[in-house]
Amino acid sequence: MYFMNGSAAVGTRSLVIAFSGALALATATISAEPVTTINGTSIDSSVLEVYAESRTQRPMSQLSEQNRETLTAELVDLYLLSTQPGVKDLQKDPKVAAQIELQERAILAQAFATKYLSENAATEEEILAEYDVQSIEAPDQQFKARHILVATQGEAMELIVKLDDGNDFATLATEFSTGPSAKDGGALPWFAPTQMVKPFSDAVATLEDGSYTSEPVQTEFGWHVILREESRANEPPPLESVREDIKQNVAQKKFQAHLEQLRADAASAD
Repeated sequence: MYFMNGSAAVGTRSLVIAFSGALALATATISAEPVTTINGTSIDSSVLEVYAESRTQRPMSQLSEQNRETLTAELVDLYLLSTQPGVKDLQKDPKVAAQIELQERAILAQAFATKYLSENAATEEEILAEYDVQSIEAPDQQFKARHILVATQGEAMELIVKLDDGNDFATLATEFSTGPSAKDGGALPWFAPTQMVKPFSDAVATLEDGSYTSEPVQTEFGWHVILREESRANEPPPLESVREDIKQNVAQKKFQAHLEQLRADAASAD
């Protein structure tokens, strides 16, 4: 939904994304075999596989022969340029040295985070406990609503006057709303309050079923006139439908706690 509050999504973004500047690490077991030699430097199949996976987000086994040839040619060019005379002098440049250091640290950090997460996967008990917490924290109700989105408060007030005069809400939404739901008469799918920006959710929560806002509601998207059509009890989703999200969330919390402990240990050691 175009004005959905992103913080309400189940699960959280992976903490490992912080290290995304590094090359992706191949997930498959890699056995190194020489591919070719450039200026006396051998290119191993392990390097090619990591490069291919980082470029395509797919393992080598899923790539066509043409893809492999293209990627091999790219890697050859990298080795060709990086083995030219004078490159060692470039490594002494402070900025280049810092970039090399940062990339090496990022790759190692990514590898450590991946290893930690794989060794500290969420247990069934942790999954059930997190599911219970999310169920308890879930809003009590869901709402079905329509809205009309316009650019100014004055336009919204004019629409409320039209509604007071007996005009049909869906017809007005189709004609005047600038939002993507206009084609559906302003209709929105069922939502929990936490799925919408706060001013919108707060306004819907104060309405009775079948009533519309008597004053325009302002959000970052513009001015809204809102009709609350229905409400119902908010039932938590079945565990199996959110299990993977919960597993990820639990693992991320464990990683964050570990990272905070590492920070504390480092601070106390200084």
